[in-house]
Amino acid sequence: MSLTRPEFEYLEKKIGRRPNPLELQIVAAEWSEHCSYKSSKKHLKILPKEGKRVISGPCYDSGVLDVGDGYVVTIHIESHNHPSAVEPYGGAATGVGGVIRDILSVGTRPIAILDGLRFGEIERDTHARWLFRNAVRGIADYGNCLGIPTVGGEIEFDKCFTNYALVDVAAIGFGKKEKLIRNRADNGDFVVLIGGSTGRDGIGGAQFASDKLEAENRSAVQIPDPFIEKLLIEAILEARNQNCIKAMKDLGGGGLSCAISETADALSVGIQLDVSLIHKREENMSPSELMVSESQERMLVITDSEKLPLLKQICEKFHVPYSVIGRVTDDSMMEVKVEKETIARLPSPVVANAPLLDRSVSKPKYLENIKLVKKPSVPKNLSEVLSKMLANPNIASKHWVYTQYDHEVGIRTVIKPGSDASVLRLDNNKFLSAKIDGNSKHCYIDPRHGAMGCFDEACRNVVCTGAIPIGMVDHLQFGNPEDPEIFWTFKESLEGITEYAKYFGIPCVGGKVSLYNETDTGPIKPTPLIGVLGLVENRPLIPKKVERNDLLVLIGETKDELGGSEYYEHVHGIIGGKCPVVDMKSSKNNQENVLELITQDLVKDAHDCSKGGLCVAVSEICIRNEIGCVVSLDKVPAQKLRTDELLFSESHSRYLLVIDPKHIKNIKSILQNRGTVYEIIGRFSGSNIDFKDGKKILISVRVDKAQKKWLDSLGLLVNHG
Repeated sequence: MSLTRPEFEYLEKKIGRRPNPLELQIVAAEWSEHCSYKSSKKHLKILPKEGKRVISGPCYDSGVLDVGDGYVVTIHIESHNHPSAVEPYGGAATGVGGVIRDILSVGTRPIAILDGLRFGEIERDTHARWLFRNAVRGIADYGNCLGIPTVGGEIEFDKCFTNYALVDVAAIGFGKKEKLIRNRADNGDFVVLIGGSTGRDGIGGAQFASDKLEAENRSAVQIPDPFIEKLLIEAILEARNQNCIKAMKDLGGGGLSCAISETADALSVGIQLDVSLIHKREENMSPSELMVSESQERMLVITDSEKLPLLKQICEKFHVPYSVIGRVTDDSMMEVKVEKETIARLPSPVVANAPLLDRSVSKPKYLENIKLVKKPSVPKNLSEVLSKMLANPNIASKHWVYTQYDHEVGIRTVIKPGSDASVLRLDNNKFLSAKIDGNSKHCYIDPRHGAMGCFDEACRNVVCTGAIPIGMVDHLQFGNPEDPEIFWTFKESLEGITEYAKYFGIPCVGGKVSLYNETDTGPIKPTPLIGVLGLVENRPLIPKKVERNDLLVLIGETKDELGGSEYYEHVHGIIGGKCPVVDMKSSKNNQENVLELITQDLVKDAHDCSKGGLCVAVSEICIRNEIGCVVSLDKVPAQKLRTDELLFSESHSRYLLVIDPKHIKNIKSILQNRGTVYEIIGRFSGSNIDFKDGKKILISVRVDKAQKKWLDSLGLLVNHG
């Protein structure tokens, strides 16, 4: 049943008797790591969760932020890692469905999806390519069928994900503050199960996701049906408009066991349900199968006797199946019946709150030597190195991926995938910017500063659209928490994220912890993922066409920080070195300055420096605009650095701004008055990407050839074998 001996004894003591087999199944689902957060819950309390825009934060199905004028945005992030590693199409598709229902559960309409994906080395690994292809197809098919645009995301390939996949999906919702579901219940209210029929798919999914992946348990993978989800969305939103919903919860991990116990506990009520009333997909399902099945596209709704007939009419109008399966009671008990026979009766606070664990921590031994790596010699042909970097799957254009998605449906998408961040138009004439970022290479070398760097990168991307960061979600993904070294990396990452969030005043409004991410080949690298929402009060920076003689300004200092860089690993095969560290004072200053310049309409385009460093960031601007640029490395703000450090260091808090020469005087004045580190490092012209030191040209690559490498490499890899 996946309960440990101490947990079993704790349960016995709490209920005053031995639990029966069904009760054990119910508790095992809720007390799984996936549902209970028993390893991480006490540590997550350090995250800042309050802010002037926060209406509700973590512990709800979705975080809710006030964006003014009576409107709110909602956000949530989820993972479907184990299922996607076994059956990537269905696993990824149902990951989308689940997080969409989390947005729906607070009474908002889902308006956008973002995904963060991790796979093995697709250059060498045909299985990784198969997983990648099918996970992307699953996300695309499900989102496209719903008519919800997938507007952005990020992808990383690394050997540590061999025979595995991380599939993270974030969803954004939008609605009126007055229409939010406030979640309340009274004695005698009705409990209604709405949506897809319950089947045997997904049985034991929560426990399956709470252990090392050793077997391909396909029965634990849910079956997606986006068409019933689309109908469910419309039925729920109409029921909301008709005030038919007093409380609501998505059926996710643990199925009815978790939805019932968590709802009863959160509302301080009891719930009595009859499993014989559940609408089923399969015959002869046992009560335990009905309670722990994770069949998708299902919502639990609480309504009163007055609104129940109208709720039924709405479901029938949209052809959405439903069952009235129970009633609210006033005794805080979760009671499961088959017709008149009680087959399980447990206190919902006991079921919903697993005993928390105190995990041991110890600093990983591998960190002792990983920073002390011998620097490689500078390659003689740096032009070849740039071409190789642009073809690197972690840097190459993700055009092959986002063209699978309908990213314009819904007519809100103002800035599309492929830019620093995506931007959505809101109904109150404001704009919402969104980005998720992660970097497992940095986090492996330095979990604390690596996680802070992921946060900083997501903020930089949002700032490049002219948005002020207003809230964040995190997804913390690690290996086996029973290993003290792995749990140390979890705590370090969490503390780094918390430090950054507090300094910048960005509240955490939701998140997810996913542990036991490992296979027989070993654990994954620490992989925290950070999603940031930004608000644009007036208008976003929509990149303008770069023209001949436009100037390139670099804001921020480049440092000797090649540890965990794509250059070290992809070009030299080096794992280690000094990881980039966020100087938060400089980062905040640079963010504010870039926002000021954008607000004053002095910037044609803004792009952050991240993976691949300055060399790649400049090349991406040239490629997208089909124009050359001459960059003077001797102008780059830096201490005395080697050529490859100037070109490929992934130091944080750096921005590239494309400036019309007529604005340069104003820009200089603003930046100098604020004590900002910056330089004019280049001018756009011609058809070559050139980097020079003084008069010596170190790199010269034709834009069209660089563009072909960058645009085509990923698609060619994916479609090969």
